[in-house]
Amino acid sequence: MSIRFRPEVLCRKGYCCRLEPVDDQEFRLHSDQALHDLNSRLTTASNDYPLESDMSAGALVIEFEDSPAKFVVSPNTPVHQVWVSALSKSFKLAWDQARREFVLPSTGQSLVGLITECLEEHFGEPVKL
Repeated sequence: MSIRFRPEVLCRKGYCCRLEPVDDQEFRLHSDQALHDLNSRLTTASNDYPLESDMSAGALVIEFEDSPAKFVVSPNTPVHQVWVSALSKSFKLAWDQARREFVLPSTGQSLVGLITECLEEHFGEPVKL
């Protein structure tokens, strides 16, 4: 008999996030794709903003030319989340199967949206990724 997981539906502040369990291999695939996509966007953005991104030991590190601040985006396989450390805060994103992207369960904000918002706060101006 196989056990079927039930999706977890989180509804907060008018947003519903359908979080379905994934196995480790599927999580690694999704998180690798998400980090590589984000790194590609950041590499393009580095032409317009004083930042540099680099993949290091499975994590994406964003550094700035004008400050010692650093953002780190890393997969956490045991809990199937992507963790973001930025602006002295920590964010934990989960895979939303319906949207096919990592989102902040409390708001539904995507990984790219979250990093964009953090960069805008850091630079004090609008940022496009």
